[in-house]
Amino acid sequence: MLHPSLVKSRSKHRPWALSILIHRLLDKSNSATEVMVLDHIKHAIYSLLVFMCFGDKMDEARIKQITDLKHRALLATIQFKILNIFPRVGKIIFRNRWKEPTTLRKEIDSMFIPLIQARVKYVEEKAKDGVHKKEEQPVAYVETLLNLELPEEKRKLTLMKRWLVSAAVILEGLRRHPPSHFLLPHRVGEEMELSGYVIPKNSIIYFMVREMGLDPKVWEDPMEFKLERFLNTDRNGEPFDITGNREIKMMPFGAGRRICPAYDFALLHLEANFIWHFEWKPVEGDDVDLTEELDFTFTMKNPLTDCLLYK
Repeated sequence: MLHPSLVKSRSKHRPWALSILIHRLLDKSNSATEVMVLDHIKHAIYSLLVFMCFGDKMDEARIKQITDLKHRALLATIQFKILNIFPRVGKIIFRNRWKEPTTLRKEIDSMFIPLIQARVKYVEEKAKDGVHKKEEQPVAYVETLLNLELPEEKRKLTLMKRWLVSAAVILEGLRRHPPSHFLLPHRVGEEMELSGYVIPKNSIIYFMVREMGLDPKVWEDPMEFKLERFLNTDRNGEPFDITGNREIKMMPFGAGRRICPAYDFALLHLEANFIWHFEWKPVEGDDVDLTEELDFTFTMKNPLTDCLLYK
């Protein structure tokens, strides 16, 4: 779903998702009240992701149901970890908590199975009519799973575009406040020596993403918010490489071949769109609170509110 070619193929649908966001923000800006922008961003992103997954544009109520359900499912992956410590004893001690995964799974099935079945029926009907063409019907993510066909593997990563100031804001924000303070744990395949330390085979390694972004040996004045770090190019005239192919200075999305496949997708939807449509002003007397809170990822404990003026 997040392969660069597939992301590009859905370019004509991104303005639709963006228009949802712009119209929601426009309605709020006309009301002259403070705007909790994060909620509207999430709604627009989920609208597009649901369309990419199931090939259907859904109303606001259904998008909210899916958003809430997936949020609960993500949080559950953290809350249910305790059940794996002593499963036999845990089934007795945490009897009610053991019921929660089953209940949640039933809710997920009742939500998504009808959507999958509807897509299968739609594809079959279009195929009978001879209208099953790529240019007329974009391939939904569920189709790739049902067909069990993997596209030819491509390892080449596209170079990042030369970013504007808005992109520098995003990158500096990711450096100071990465969504996760650690990457997913990795297992060492064979014994090795690193910086004088012997790392045994099968050791579990955690990468401290937040500490990398605050390393004074790499970043000058690491606690300061400086856009200049990402406005300048390197010695070869290349922009900052967030993929880690040239060097690793920070890795909020991971690095190399195991980088999060959604990184390019995420940046593509953030860059410049908000600045193009709105003039952003802080709420009078409301200072930005950078205190973090652990949800599924690290988020702002007190989300930012803004005053929006449509250009």
